Amino acid sequence: MASDDLPEDAGDLPIPDSVLSGTADRTDVSIETLVDTLVVLDADLRGRHSAYEANYEYVTVDGTRAYLADSEAWEAVVSEFDLNGDLESAARRAHTESATLLVDRSVENPQVAEDTVGIVVGVDTAEVMG
Repeated sequence: MASDDLPEDAGDLPIPDSVLSGTADRTDVSIETLVDTLVVLDADLRGRHSAYEANYEYVTVDGTRAYLADSEAWEAVVSEFDLNGDLESAARRAHTESATLLVDRSVENPQVAEDTVGIVVGVDTAEVMG
């Protein structure tokens, strides 16, 4: 699927187009539904930077922060939304794959544990800690 074929809102997400397309291709979730869901989740996640910064390792690349979280953190996010199993799984997959890509780009010897759940969020609204 070409980037031109993605829904317009895809450009607002901190998730690469290739991950969006690949996730939609490998799951039973349409690209439109996946992007719509990720847009809603992203809006919610933007308010959680300080909690994630305090509890999880993270990297920041090109205006996107990838938190290396766990299943409990992911469940806390999606529990507030009515996502069916396939949609929740696709959203989790897109976030985790994006986080892994960011870690690979920013760390010399990347090590992401198998049970890590990635959470990616734009940092334009992140609090500056320091």
